[in-house]
Amino acid sequence: MREFLKTFRWHLLGCLAAMVLMVALPLPAQAKSGESLASVCSGSLPALPADAAAQALVAIDGRPLALGEKQAWLLDEAGQRWTAQPFAAGAITASLSAGPQAFLLGADLKIRRLSIERDALHAAEFAVLPQPLTDARMAKLGDALYVAGLAVDGTPTLLQRPLAEGDAAWKPLAGWPGAGRPQALVAQTGALWLAVDGEGAGRMLRWSADKGWTERGQLPGAVIANSGRALGQAHELFLIQSEPAPRLMTFQTITGSWATLPAQVPANAKLAAPWQAGFLWLSADGQASTAAVEAGKQLLRWLDWVVLVVYLTAMLGMGLYFYLREKRNSTSDFFVGGRSIPFWAAGVSLYAANTSSISYIAIPAKAFETNWQYLTNNLVAVVGLMFVAVWIVPLLRRLDLMSVFSYLETRFHPAIRMLSSALCILVQLGSRMSVILYLPSLAIATITGIDMVWSILLMGGFTIAYTALGGMKAVVWTDVVQLVVKMGGAIFAIGFIVWQLKGGFGEFTQVAAQYDKTKLFDFSFDLTKATVWGFVFLVLFDVVLTFPKDQVLMQRTLSTKSDRDAGRSIWAFAAIMIPGGFVFYTIGTALFVYYRANPERMNPLLSIDATFPMFIAAELPMGVTGLIVAGIFAAAMATLSSIINSVATLASVDFYEKLVKNRDQKKSVFFAELMTVAAGLIGVGFALMLTRFDIHSLFDVSIELAGLLGGGFAGAYTLGMFTRRANTPGVVIGVASSITLTTIAWSMKLVHPYFYLAISIMLCIVIGYVASLFFPPPKQSLKGLTIYKDS
Repeated sequence: MREFLKTFRWHLLGCLAAMVLMVALPLPAQAKSGESLASVCSGSLPALPADAAAQALVAIDGRPLALGEKQAWLLDEAGQRWTAQPFAAGAITASLSAGPQAFLLGADLKIRRLSIERDALHAAEFAVLPQPLTDARMAKLGDALYVAGLAVDGTPTLLQRPLAEGDAAWKPLAGWPGAGRPQALVAQTGALWLAVDGEGAGRMLRWSADKGWTERGQLPGAVIANSGRALGQAHELFLIQSEPAPRLMTFQTITGSWATLPAQVPANAKLAAPWQAGFLWLSADGQASTAAVEAGKQLLRWLDWVVLVVYLTAMLGMGLYFYLREKRNSTSDFFVGGRSIPFWAAGVSLYAANTSSISYIAIPAKAFETNWQYLTNNLVAVVGLMFVAVWIVPLLRRLDLMSVFSYLETRFHPAIRMLSSALCILVQLGSRMSVILYLPSLAIATITGIDMVWSILLMGGFTIAYTALGGMKAVVWTDVVQLVVKMGGAIFAIGFIVWQLKGGFGEFTQVAAQYDKTKLFDFSFDLTKATVWGFVFLVLFDVVLTFPKDQVLMQRTLSTKSDRDAGRSIWAFAAIMIPGGFVFYTIGTALFVYYRANPERMNPLLSIDATFPMFIAAELPMGVTGLIVAGIFAAAMATLSSIINSVATLASVDFYEKLVKNRDQKKSVFFAELMTVAAGLIGVGFALMLTRFDIHSLFDVSIELAGLLGGGFAGAYTLGMFTRRANTPGVVIGVASSITLTTIAWSMKLVHPYFYLAISIMLCIVIGYVASLFFPPPKQSLKGLTIYKDS
């Protein structure tokens, strides 16, 4: 503790100075209650020809198409004039714009699919309704077309048909409860949203395949027929009738709240179609108007930059402090801190490394969207960590390792060690480090306007510098400070949200309970949901069986003073995990309550994952915004420094020291420092490359790679530690078979990518053990290499 206080005395003084400055200055919150966070850009397009009598309006690939009974009019690509198109569909009862195509339902019950080919309208019959429907509305959800309407006898009816060509049959689904004529049908967030009229303004209903119909509140007014559309990831846009002119309003599908956008809508607006991020509508006199929602930037202000610079400078200063203070005479000093790290600091560092910036952003978003069921993973993981602390960590700590893959050489063969280490380096640099750098940069750039490249360079550059200068001690002690920064910012955000609510803490608890936002346990056996049993399965493979091969985490336990302290560091990690999880999930619940009360403060174009960064940038006072942005940086940098140090460790210990002759400790330390910089630069380079690609698909690929390439070697650890019969030939066969068979399952898309890791581990264990029975048992002594004392 004395070393901790000495190290951070100037850093703490800097933080206190920044806090005093923030308190001394007038720092009003940026939030302006009632003011819309999104803006709307209005415009106009050429009017329809005077003799045009449009009865429907759609958009195909963003090009407006007005449809009459005997003719159609297509707006040219320049948006300058309407050109007549031959088209005869008779009376049109419903229409749907669906990206590169549109669908029309005629009075003859025929549904036609429309597309534009070489500036000409092309129409083809798609299907025929099995029964007449009045007030019909259509929506596309997934790979199916849905039609909602009233049957001849007034019965609410919902029909489904696959979009694939052919003679597919219509599937009748349960109609919505109660009376009411459909006004709009919108597909959003994996469900159908139906606005129906009724007494007063009408109702909003939600339909999903697993839950059927649920009520989602009252409409703020009558919806102009067929004027609904999806916007962003969780919003819908509607034209609502009111006096003296219709209003443009958003509906937030998660909070169920409505907000009015600042847009001028013509009083005689008649037909509407999706256009860009808003609507194109036609007035009764043929005039065409547009309104598109725009996302603004919440730029950081001067004090935010001061706080951010102080934080980054402090991190660099800590690395320089350890560089000047420590005399690194061996790679042990650089990679495991001379095995002198206190257990509690190692435990804090374990949690900081395990809680990346992805978690800092994604966990509040998940709780905002759903509830606390995913927190069950933390609770179950604690049980798994107990097993790790008692059985696995002491075993590896007694071997005096720096690379966890040294165990595979001692237990089996050097080739297994080097191959597994190489694959670990590839996964850490190529997927994990690059994604951890990219995702927070994307969120910060989206919200604050800080260029993504600068965010990546700032986080990556400062992390490389203090990690290369200070080694493992700098990594661990900066993790401690970074945890304080990010947890302090998170707790402040919760308090600020509750303080902003008119009803305070009472409103927070009442709304959270009313909407079941703190539901924690689900003991059902539904494998498609986040149940307790699913998390037990996940923890078994993702914590217990993979912890031994996780160099990033194991390196901290190997840096402690003794076997006992190594185990205690895991207990400290487990003790922090539960309250830390509750903090981040509570942020999500608080955001739900806040945005339900203040829906106009949401930006409908941003993703769900941007909810917390949006709140940080738009609502918090100057200075505090900079502190919590520093918290996002801290969450990323804690994990990045761990990965950089671990990759450098593997490159030095598993390759340089094994392959280079006539080396000495001075050269080894220099190579370690060089590899630290190289690993960081490669990770930054990969992150910069991601700015040119679709991050969502690449993130999925990173998860798949971890399962395909890492699962087999996790199985090798299990065979080595928990069996005495496993031998080198059997493990080689098990690892090769698991990678091959899992790759086959991946190519055939047999399961969700998240299952690849578990499948790979199980295959390696089963095949590796059976294969070992066909070869002689190990000849070397297994004492200290398995969990069995008599080995």
